Amino acid sequence: MGRFLIVIMGALLEWVAGAAAGPLPVPAMANQPNLIVILADDLGYGDLSCYGNKRFETPSLDQMASEGMRFTDFHSSGPVCSPTRAGLLTGRYQQRSGIPGVINAAFQANRHHGLSPEEWTFAEALQGQGYHTAIFGKWHLGYRAVFNPIHHGFEVFKGYVSGNVDYHAHIDRMGVKDWWQNDLLADETGYTTELITQHALSYLEAHAEDRFCLYLAYEAPHDPYQGPGDPPIRVEGKVVSNRYEPGRIPRAYREMVQTMDQGIGRILTWLKSQELDRQTLVFFFSDNGANRNGSNAGLRGFKGGLYEGGHRVPAIAWWPETIPSNVICNDLTISLDVMPTLLELSGASVPANHVLDGLSLTQAWTHGSLPHADRLLFWSYGNYKAMRQGSWKYLVQEQRGHGEELYDLSDHLDESRNVASQHVERVQSMRQAYERWHASVMAGARVQDTSRH
Repeated sequence: MGRFLIVIMGALLEWVAGAAAGPLPVPAMANQPNLIVILADDLGYGDLSCYGNKRFETPSLDQMASEGMRFTDFHSSGPVCSPTRAGLLTGRYQQRSGIPGVINAAFQANRHHGLSPEEWTFAEALQGQGYHTAIFGKWHLGYRAVFNPIHHGFEVFKGYVSGNVDYHAHIDRMGVKDWWQNDLLADETGYTTELITQHALSYLEAHAEDRFCLYLAYEAPHDPYQGPGDPPIRVEGKVVSNRYEPGRIPRAYREMVQTMDQGIGRILTWLKSQELDRQTLVFFFSDNGANRNGSNAGLRGFKGGLYEGGHRVPAIAWWPETIPSNVICNDLTISLDVMPTLLELSGASVPANHVLDGLSLTQAWTHGSLPHADRLLFWSYGNYKAMRQGSWKYLVQEQRGHGEELYDLSDHLDESRNVASQHVERVQSMRQAYERWHASVMAGARVQDTSRH
């Protein structure tokens, strides 16, 4: 608990410093900047050294934070992979697009599900504004060809469509080869993290004179736990359980995160060398919190749950001379905010009667805070449901019979003190708000195809 208190005190001091500094000077934003979205996989709130990690260092992301804006209250829209990715791509709660949970690799599960090509994504919006678009890395929004990224506005895709692959053999957990070039299997030799970085750099070099939107979806530090020098684990045609020798996971986890960090550093260095840094927004975050092999910096819970450790994640925005250096955003923000931000910067308009659930983040760096301090955010996953209203967190774990929980995160960020019995009216108000939200997103929500073809 001592380390947790240190992290919390640090956050409070940052908040006080930010409040004392007053509004930030308003910079002039470039017209249609280049856009890079970088997504880590299962990276916890405390897995970067700029978020308090003392086990190992992440110098590139630390420098990115020192040169830009670090978010302290940023959340993924889901506590697991597929939902957050659906929300990111569409700017809408993932329940609207029929992706409330993980798209599983198992053939007897929902491997046939995916993000419908009828959904409107940020890649399609940016294509309409003259941007070149590409994704390198993890998709996890459908295995079938009809769901491939090239049918969602991306001109180029190199990577894998499943939830994870062997970092060296590129085989999913069902023993299926999974490395693609657009909608064709095209395996390559190499460690996934390094391949993603190299493809990104090659793409940037080819499009240095163009407007581009690049989506980098790294695998790290999702299992299987393999560093660059570790052997393959999986075999084509076989379902093989991941087994690790004692002590391997902490060492491999560190190497996985640091290899990603080095790759991001190479990309930022290239942007600076080409004098494209002042014309490019880079936004980094994680798709959910860490599991028990990572660090959530003392937050309660892990990936797959709706306590803060499951969805409060590190997030950094970098755009030299537009985003001020070394600033902290303490506003309540979410991955659904990324798409509205990209649309505003690109000049793209939202189709009539189309609902986006996020807010543009541009005012965070032009004015120092967002105008909607009282915003409501909601999460739904399995039998879990949760919402935030300011510092108040409402949570229900129906399958465990815990009843309703209420936490004041300004008092106990570790969600250690349930005050539901002391604030009955607030619990009732938040319950009703959640029910209204749930009815709203489910009205007209896309229904998944249940056939297995």
